[in-house]
Amino acid sequence: IILGRVKHIDDDGRVFVEVTIADDNGSEVVEALLPLNEIPKSEQPPKEHYGPRQRLTCYVSEVKAGNRGTQVVVSRTHPGLVKGMFMRDVPEIIDGLVEIKSISREAGSRTKIAVFSPDKDIDPQGACIGKNGLRVQQISDELRDEKIDVVKWSEDPAEYIAAALSPSKVLSVEVDEEEKSAKVTVPEYQLSLAIGKSGQNVRLAAKLTGWKIDISAGEE
Repeated sequence: IILGRVKHIDDDGRVFVEVTIADDNGSEVVEALLPLNEIPKSEQPPKEHYGPRQRLTCYVSEVKAGNRGTQVVVSRTHPGLVKGMFMRDVPEIIDGLVEIKSISREAGSRTKIAVFSPDKDIDPQGACIGKNGLRVQQISDELRDEKIDVVKWSEDPAEYIAAALSPSKVLSVEVDEEEKSAKVTVPEYQLSLAIGKSGQNVRLAAKLTGWKIDISAGEE
């Protein structure tokens, strides 16, 4: 990830950002491109708006040579942006005490991040959330109030899937290892929460875990 300032915005909505690139030979201020609605995808989250001289944290998604010199393409939608922010802001991750196992993201709306610590005395979720939620809130603020679910990773797929469906309560998880699919039962009153608006919560949970998830309601 890299911090820059908006230089200008063209008529097509593409944002040009001044960033400083450093290497062994020193540092150089270059102009990076934050594309909009370009194949294969936009690098700008929906509903984000930018102004001149605005400071932006971006993910460097591509560096390529061109006729006019090196072109740097940056992104505000890449999952690596969220990963980089946690790696920057959480000392336990910096020190290798907490690991980021997986991230699924729908930029501008919601992210799920799975974390783990080999040290049983360390709470990986608590480390990433921070006291009074300060660490995760700081990252959410930089992402324009994007919701972030910090999930505890587990090698047990049933536990992992149940955690990934947070904030919904899960009654049971039946896994099919061969099909890599899971049947999840939740309380009837939490069915819509587990599925999420337009299916977002279960969709992100499936992407995070790599398992196909089928949700149904049951009695507690």
